[in-house]
Amino acid sequence: MFKANPGGFIPPDEVLGRNDLIDNLWRVLKRQSLVLTAERRMGKTSVIKKMVAEPRLPGLMIYQELEGIESPLQFVESVIQTARAKLSQNERMRNSLRRLLSDAGGTEIGGVIKLPASREPDWQALLDRCISDLLDNQSGLVVFFWDEMPMMLHNIAVRSGEAIAMQLLDHLRGLRQRHERLRMVFTGSVGLHNVLTRLRNAGHANDATNDMHVQDVPPLSAADGEELASRLLEGESLAATDLSIAGEISSAVDNIPYFIHHVVDSIATNGSIPGKGSIGGLVDERLLDSHDPWHMRHYQQRISTYYDAEEAALALAILDILAVERTPVDTPKLLSLLESTRTGVDREIFLRVLLLLQQDHYLVFTRKGNGFRFSLVKRAWVIHRGLR
Repeated sequence: MFKANPGGFIPPDEVLGRNDLIDNLWRVLKRQSLVLTAERRMGKTSVIKKMVAEPRLPGLMIYQELEGIESPLQFVESVIQTARAKLSQNERMRNSLRRLLSDAGGTEIGGVIKLPASREPDWQALLDRCISDLLDNQSGLVVFFWDEMPMMLHNIAVRSGEAIAMQLLDHLRGLRQRHERLRMVFTGSVGLHNVLTRLRNAGHANDATNDMHVQDVPPLSAADGEELASRLLEGESLAATDLSIAGEISSAVDNIPYFIHHVVDSIATNGSIPGKGSIGGLVDERLLDSHDPWHMRHYQQRISTYYDAEEAALALAILDILAVERTPVDTPKLLSLLESTRTGVDREIFLRVLLLLQQDHYLVFTRKGNGFRFSLVKRAWVIHRGLR
């Protein structure tokens, strides 16, 4: 029975509406590695955890969450530790990793692996040996599902410099090219392109992911979003007298699973289902809440983190303009509106920032022009920027 669980672990059998996407991801993994891109809270982690739990290709599937890692050596520690835990039933492979740890002078206490800091310069050789051991001891694919890879690269760039982060990306690409049975899946709440842009701006022009297939993870379809809302309401013992309420819930939050869970959780807290047409008001209450329970201010805050000062100022101005427009705005008109509020707008920088905003899922460009991709983000932007 489904239960509302906003932000928590979603069991693989409760991940709805992703079968076609997952079918395609396995099809791609037969031939190459993947970068999954999507707005935060779209369910990327739930998708890859379901793939690890229900593999459709023979081999070893390893999931790792990388957000807290700040150096290549810590990354190697994490790979060894996660692989050993995954291989609890394969003594030969565990012994191989045990020998690697011993040769490197590492320790394992309470299941936590630690390599000496003196081995930092050797991280590439240690990673190579670990990957080779895994491949040599089984015949199928070895697939690493690396969640929050962009955040790890950002942390490494901040702590050790952009050159070290680029070395890691280049080395991973080299491993993919050397080992035909090795696959990597990169995903995370920060777009990989943000990190790559920072590395390029620092003078590292390598395209270390051009051998990987880029796949967007979209919201649920309207039908799947409605089914999820319906099942959550049922799981919370909230009988809907009007069956359209589930569709109203999903539509109000752009069919995004995380927010569907949030809305149903709010309804469950209140103890009764609101009347038809009132879900939008419930959503507005959450957006207006000064405590920001849905963490929507993140969309504004992250701009200053991943854009330089000039880009950030332009990004905020562009989003402010589009947030109050009822219909999409074509690019020449958008530039004209921007120039009416700012002097000395560089057209090339404007176009670059516009592309970044599209890649970061703020905006979508269609034949009708530029507009917010998600109505929920647009509503939150208007409220938090004081535009109405």
